[in-house]
Amino acid sequence: MPLSELEKLLVVTACGGNTGWHYMIQRAQRYAPHLSNYAAAAGGRTFPSAAGFHTSKTFFTDDEGVYVLDNRDAPAAADRNQDGSLDHDAILSALKSNVRKLQDGRLRLPSEVPYVEAHNTWVANKPGTLLVFPVADLAQHVLLSLCYMLQNGMVLTDDINKRPIPGIEKYKDMVDITNNWNITFLEQLALTEVTVELSTGCYAGALMLQAMGLGGWMYDGIDLFSVLGASGNPDVPGLGFRYDTNDNWPYPNPTGLKGVMEGFCPPHYPDMRAAVEAVCDRKFGKGGPFNEATSGPWKETAKVRGAAQVHDERFRECVALQAQYVYDTFGKFPATVPSIFMLTYLQAHHLDLEFYDKFYKPGAYLKTHADHMTKWH
Repeated sequence: MPLSELEKLLVVTACGGNTGWHYMIQRAQRYAPHLSNYAAAAGGRTFPSAAGFHTSKTFFTDDEGVYVLDNRDAPAAADRNQDGSLDHDAILSALKSNVRKLQDGRLRLPSEVPYVEAHNTWVANKPGTLLVFPVADLAQHVLLSLCYMLQNGMVLTDDINKRPIPGIEKYKDMVDITNNWNITFLEQLALTEVTVELSTGCYAGALMLQAMGLGGWMYDGIDLFSVLGASGNPDVPGLGFRYDTNDNWPYPNPTGLKGVMEGFCPPHYPDMRAAVEAVCDRKFGKGGPFNEATSGPWKETAKVRGAAQVHDERFRECVALQAQYVYDTFGKFPATVPSIFMLTYLQAHHLDLEFYDKFYKPGAYLKTHADHMTKWH
């Protein structure tokens, strides 16, 4: 029995919905009197994102189709009432307006090895289920991390080839070029940060399942490359992201899905300088967290948003120099981790309570599960 439309929307909004305005990091002594300007999104979501970068989008599939919840740069779904409450109908309406159908029918990914881990083939992505899987633009996250580093007086160094970034000495008047994070550390940190972001979204969804009385669980037992579109089998196209291969890389490198989620790296941008400009446009352009015209939660929102320091031309040049070096040296950006990354899934389905009644002791499921069919159907 598939989920109803309302059930589906509630689970998806728990995983990746909008919670109002992101309050940002409001103070860092280094930037005084300016506002700390790390964030890339003005809207809040149901999961945290390191420094407010928010590079992920939430995909999901059921019997009817494959969809993306594209609210990464969406404004607040609804302003809070005087008592701090939110209008749930307004939130769901805004959510529906940000959902885009990508394919008819369930995601074309068979529940068999090697696409699904052997212990999940009996249940994963089966008819009647809802499968939610957030996807992160790791290239953009690393790019925003380079901005963060420069804002905090650090630059990148190449620990793999044992050398500094050529040309970085040009910027020694604005940053201590000996104060470094190396490529491997930065990219491992960024990978970990987006993993937390993706997994927390799924965990929020898992809590919603329990509250609603639905079955399901969060897991990582589906091959991420097959889901994105790099299975190597034309009969298993997944989401259809474009990807590259190289004999020097241990796995394919997905970079984006045209018009849906394009990584902030080539070939979706002509070079890394263009990707830097796109990052700055997210931060300071129309709808961005540091644009005076963007609405917000403060009594003097324009004054707060306008207090951030805009990345100037030289700042952008320095970030682009480092990013372009990585791309030119390793043939991809980032160098050691995928440009597009996903890991955690949330599946939702109705439980067969008679199974638990027959084989388990009392207490195997919650009262919400026991009452679900009566209350929801």
